[in-house]
Amino acid sequence: MIQRIDPGPRMSEASIHNGVVYLAGQVPEDASLDIEGQTREVLAAIDALLAQAGSDKTRILRAQIFLADIADFAGMNRAWDAWVVPDNAPARATVEAKLAKPQWKVEIVVTAAV
Repeated sequence: MIQRIDPGPRMSEASIHNGVVYLAGQVPEDASLDIEGQTREVLAAIDALLAQAGSDKTRILRAQIFLADIADFAGMNRAWDAWVVPDNAPARATVEAKLAKPQWKVEIVVTAAV
């Protein structure tokens, strides 16, 4: 059985199958923030979705981080490092990518155990 969180006509915010939750890419609500602020917002959204799925950030298996400008890598990492649980850091990849809205600086996709 597949469970969907906040399903819509185009996408769901998350899907759960076989004890794994797959989150859609999370983006900031306030695009006027700097990279650290946008990253903090995205990480808070991830926390909330993981909680809805019965999981949390200590159970993240993989994170994919998309930065509109790779020059923001250090700023994103400052927010990430303050958020990630020591000894529970997931496998992670970070790439520069053109995001759907030019105001967005970061988008993060995670997969976690439930």
